[in-house]
Amino acid sequence: MRTRRAALLGALATVSMLAASACGATADKENSGSAGAGDKPVTGLRLMVPNTPGSGYDTTARTVAQVMQDSKVASGVQVYNLPGAGGTVGLQRLVNEEGNGKLAMQMGLGVVGAAYTSKSSATLTDTTPIAKLIEEAGAIVVSKDSPYKTIDDLVTAWKKDPKKVAVGGGSSPGGPDHLLPMQLAKAVGIEPKQVNYVGYDGGGELLPAILGNKVAFGASGFGEFLDQIEAGQVRILAVTSEKPIDAVKDAPTLKDSGIDLVFTNWRGIVAPPRITDEQKQTWIDSLTKMHESKQWKAELAKRGWTDAFVTGDEFGTYLKNQDESVASLLTELGLA
Repeated sequence: MRTRRAALLGALATVSMLAASACGATADKENSGSAGAGDKPVTGLRLMVPNTPGSGYDTTARTVAQVMQDSKVASGVQVYNLPGAGGTVGLQRLVNEEGNGKLAMQMGLGVVGAAYTSKSSATLTDTTPIAKLIEEAGAIVVSKDSPYKTIDDLVTAWKKDPKKVAVGGGSSPGGPDHLLPMQLAKAVGIEPKQVNYVGYDGGGELLPAILGNKVAFGASGFGEFLDQIEAGQVRILAVTSEKPIDAVKDAPTLKDSGIDLVFTNWRGIVAPPRITDEQKQTWIDSLTKMHESKQWKAELAKRGWTDAFVTGDEFGTYLKNQDESVASLLTELGLA
């Protein structure tokens, strides 16, 4: 009897040690930021959007999260909005989350400019570059009942009285929606300082202003208006790409309309400073797998996004060049 009891206790002890060892291994994986290594979906990732729901950043982030889920790259990716000051409220929070390898922020050209015009103490050079995802053409948009039927109609009225024709954009000064109408004004012979620009915190706030005719026209990424275009609520007078876009086939390019301007926005993802190499690689690997999925390719086609995927150091170099270029331009405009 004693021999059987001793054997039973020994077996139970072995089981307990194995269970404890397994729990320890799981904890180590989670703490290292490599949950989901191998074929298992990554868990616990959070993606911050530094402006309002409905914006281009918001649409991109939620598409990324959904594709990661559908392609089984990750599960339960949490997307949340932290708007303010052209994206720099979110940027500051990201920088404050030093070492948090589970968090990243959706961003793009708008945050680059806002960091200067908002005099942000947090900068993109403080962050960890993860990946550049897409490029997207801009669009010149009006409400369905706008008196401007063509880009020529708009430019004629705009040149006649620039200050009277208000243009709305979903970014603060220095962002792409601000830089686009400034460059457009210059291309058609209007002094940029005469432009009556009204900034909104993301496309979610810009859209009601266009629909309610609070601005004469909007300048933003065309992808933010696809649902409203289909519903007949807004019209695109022109897109800013080199070539026509399949998603909005009826819209001419500015160049086709006789205006010598091509303008492209971009979006990417950055993480907090001083995350571990393993945590950084988890984000890069997850986004790379997502980028290779058929679901992501379908979204690119559906939304008219241009694939511009680069990661890690290559994205870091691109980000640095963009930062220097925008800083130079804003200095010329007296905004930095």
